[in-house]
Parts: sequence; C-alpha cells; structure tokens
Amino acid sequence: MPAMPEALSAYVLTPGPKAEGLVLKKGDRLAICGDSITEQKMYSVLLESYLVACLPELEITSRQYGWSGEQAGGFLGRMKNDVLRFKPTVATTCYGMNDFRYVPFDAGIAAEYRKNITAMVDAFQEVGTRLVLGSPGIIDSVPHWVKSAQGTQQDLNLSLSKFRNIVVEVAKAEGAGFADLYQPMLLADHAGKAKYGADFKVAGKDGVHPGWAGQLIMAYGFLKGLGVDGDLGTITYDASKDAAQAVNGHEVVSAADGVITLKSVRLPFSVGTGAVDKDDSIRAGMALVPFDDELNRLMFRMVSPKAEVYAVTWGDETREYAAKDLVRGINLAKDFENHALRAAFDQVREAVLRKQAFETKQIKEMVHGKAGREDMEGTFAGTEKEREPLAAAVYQKRPPVEHVIRVVAK
Repeated sequence: MPAMPEALSAYVLTPGPKAEGLVLKKGDRLAICGDSITEQKMYSVLLESYLVACLPELEITSRQYGWSGEQAGGFLGRMKNDVLRFKPTVATTCYGMNDFRYVPFDAGIAAEYRKNITAMVDAFQEVGTRLVLGSPGIIDSVPHWVKSAQGTQQDLNLSLSKFRNIVVEVAKAEGAGFADLYQPMLLADHAGKAKYGADFKVAGKDGVHPGWAGQLIMAYGFLKGLGVDGDLGTITYDASKDAAQAVNGHEVVSAADGVITLKSVRLPFSVGTGAVDKDDSIRAGMALVPFDDELNRLMFRMVSPKAEVYAVTWGDETREYAAKDLVRGINLAKDFENHALRAAFDQVREAVLRKQAFETKQIKEMVHGKAGREDMEGTFAGTEKEREPLAAAVYQKRPPVEHVIRVVAK
C-alpha cells in the first residue's frame, strides 16, 4: 500500500489480500452487486465496458444489480431470487455505505455488517461463485438528506475505514477476493483537493454518490481486485526495414512508407477528452490513480530508428517523440485521447449502458413490482426476452477494428 500522507495519519488501513493472477475465466458470468452507488450505472458500466472491449477473448457476460439504499442484509434477502437464478460464476459486491448508518463507529452495527458480509460470501461460495468483495468508499460531506446522520465528516470516514477493514478480514477468513475502493478514493480526494481546491469531491457533490472521477477510481479498484494485468498489446515498428509486428490482440495488415495498418481485437480503455480538475470527469479520475500505467497499456515500440525525432499520428492526433523514447516504448492509450479506436470503445460503452439501464428496470420495477407479485417466473421469462437483444448488442459492438498508425521522421 502507498504510504499515507501525514494529514491522513488518523486512518489505519489493514493491508488487503491481492489477487494472485487473473480471477476471471473464459465465459464467466459476472454479477455486479451493490447499493445506489452501483445503481448509478457508472463504475459498473466502466467495468463491464473494459471487460468487453479490452479483454474480449474472455467472453465475459455481466449483469448489474444495484439497488438504492440497500444494505448487505437486504441483498441477502433477494440474492437467491434475483442473482443466483442466473448462475453467476463470479461476482463483485459493494456494500457498507448504508450499513454503517452514517454514524461514528458503533461496534454493534459493525458486528451486524460482518455477519451479513460473511453470510453473503458463504451464499455465493456455496453455489461455486467466486467473489471479489468491494470495500465501502469514503464520504465527502455529512449527507444532509440522511436525517439520522451523526458526527463530523472525519468521524464518518473513520467509521467507514473500519468497515473497510472488516471487509479485508472477512475476505481473508473466507478466501474471497478483495477490491479496495476506500484507500484509492481517500488518497485521490486528498490529492484532488490539494491541487484543485476544496470543491473537488471524489465522493460526489452530495457527499456520498461519486461523479465520474470517483466512479473511475472505483472501477480501477474492482479491476485490480479481479487481477487484471493491463497488458493490452504491443506494436513494434522496424524503421530500417519499414516493417511492423503486433502481438496480444493486434495484427498487422500492412506496413509501407511508415503507414502501419492494423486489425485490433483488443481496444484500449478510452474516454476521449475531459478536464482533469473537475470531479465529474473520467479524465480527472484517471489522473489521480495509475489507471493507464497499470490497466491500460497499448504499447508502441520502434527498433532501428533512422532519425532522432519522429511524428506519430493515430486517429486525429499527432505527437512528436524522440527516437530514444520510441525505442523504450510509448503507451498509445495514455498519450492519445482522440485516437483511432476511441469511437469503437464508445459504441461498446453506450451498448453496455443501455443494457444495464434495462437490468435496473427489470429487477426493481418489474420483478419486484406488480407484474412480479402476480407472476414472478413469468415476469422473469418475459423480461429476459426484452434483455436478450440488448445483451446481444453489447457483443455486436466488439472488435476487431481496422486502424492506422503513421510514423514520419522529422
């Protein structure tokens, strides 16, 4: 774990278990479970979009089960009916924000949380579902809309830090995976405020529900907890031979006169342009955690350069590099925002959002609404027919995509 700055010395965080290799397996069915922060369909959309676009060879399918106001105990009451019926092989959970009840640490409340989280792990493991337990995140102000909230912002964040530590302890005891959302959010919030001012709030303007910056950090935490290594491929250009090679999800179609045409099965995680000083920007989140370096590496390398400086064009952007930097390798996904694969990633993300929006409606409004009360099984059967084309559309948007990189000596 990174060292905590002196200003955060009051927060004592137990080291969590790290994923030993990739938790995911080909053909996994992923259940993304949580409260209103999950129901926002932000980190969950980023997570599913990454798995579909960046790791398409795994053929992961996902369902989002966020429910506003839910605690772990409430999820236990519906997980068999809503989640386990679809036989998930892997699941992520994000509970604790409602469970700690917005009060300073209370041992009795914490004991109930531990009991419910443990029961949730047991229920998933009983049916063979691998589980990555997400910790709660932080708050950025005492929520005025929670009438029973007590204490200061620091009182509540210290309580949440202890709930995070409970998740660590349960994960270790039960042999489950762990996704740390609390520490990266805490550190990013501290760094963001120091750099951009007190109004920069990783946990959201209402104090609890993160904007895009915080949601990106949550997706980062879950991908790390799932053991994703971030190697999305390498393209190598031999300047002396005017030839190229590509590996790990990319194929060279042709290379001549510094124009490299590629067919890519893997896409880099792409969000286009965005302010890095605004907490509602995905780019801001990516600037506060090492997302590109750890999870989003599409590398371009040169051998045998013939000039000292080269211009590299990919999509709508051209950047100049010293030959020595190209020999070491550059991360295309990090350096280029409006690149040639961005539109393809955007299409995946839009399809995922449409599907997840229906999944919320399916479970909350239909299955747990009038139709479900009258005929639960019939409602599931009927809504699954509505969901099928939305799920199919996600995978229809997957690569391969053909694109071009141009390299010109300066």
